[in-house]
Amino acid sequence: MLKVGVLGAGHLGKIHLRLLQQSEKYELVGFYDENQEYAEKISKEFGYTNFNTIAKLIHAVDVIDIVTPTLSHYKCARTAIKSGKHVFIEKPISNTIEEAEEIIALANEYNVKGQVGHVERFNPAFIATKNMVENPMFIETHRLAEFNPRGTDVPVVLDLMIHDIDVILSVVNSKVKNISASGVSVISDTPDIANARIEFENGCVANLTASRISMKNMRKTRFFQKDAYISVDFLEKKCEVVKMKDAPEVPGDFDMILQNAEGVKKQIYFSNPEVQQNNAILDELETFADAIVNNTAPIVTLDQATEALRVAHQIIACFKK
Repeated sequence: MLKVGVLGAGHLGKIHLRLLQQSEKYELVGFYDENQEYAEKISKEFGYTNFNTIAKLIHAVDVIDIVTPTLSHYKCARTAIKSGKHVFIEKPISNTIEEAEEIIALANEYNVKGQVGHVERFNPAFIATKNMVENPMFIETHRLAEFNPRGTDVPVVLDLMIHDIDVILSVVNSKVKNISASGVSVISDTPDIANARIEFENGCVANLTASRISMKNMRKTRFFQKDAYISVDFLEKKCEVVKMKDAPEVPGDFDMILQNAEGVKKQIYFSNPEVQQNNAILDELETFADAIVNNTAPIVTLDQATEALRVAHQIIACFKK
């Protein structure tokens, strides 16, 4: 079992602490939170060991799980990596591209592994359909959330949309060619609602919408490709696949047949792939343990997370124009 320590015991940090304590792949050594009065309260309530300095916690573990505010990711990761520790970093990897690139360089220099918490890659509905997504040419995403003051220290692109950016980059095998976007600040100093259009060199276009001031929660992505439409509901953990194939010579009574202007007939059929329910956060943490033990590449690498951050910053730059 790998010895692990958690930096940050806020809302998400507490979830990580609970899951790491349950995990059979980690031994939870303890945690550090800069608010020591709050840390003592968490320690008494849940029984986790509270360390009074980051250095002491880092010294005691093999892996550091960074669940602090985004602005401190770089500083925490840098300290842990320079001590030879593997790092799991909550998304986004850091606040700036320069910081992210230095984290990559340090991880290579000190020969440690890093993974970033883009948790939707582990969503069971996405896992059930990912292998069916082949060369999509149009992608549409909606990630809408009810207002929550937590997270408003960063634009909605870094808070919410970055999940969809990462998912899209993981399935589109092409470089980004052009980005256009608009964003509106309603209640925060930074945009609360945003729309972006990402065009890829292979012709694929992705249209992304994210909001943190909606009346209801929604996390849906639709992939359109030749002869197929794939819908993934990340919130409800459901998926639907609609495919087309050449119509049979003699259609059945209940077959759905479409005919285009040229007279070509296609049969439509629906399927709902089986979704194996899981705990996505536990899975991302445990696959990172596997990558360390087996010396394999993590599922969400530091490079991939940096690319998602790069696209997110290009979208934010469009707002300023």
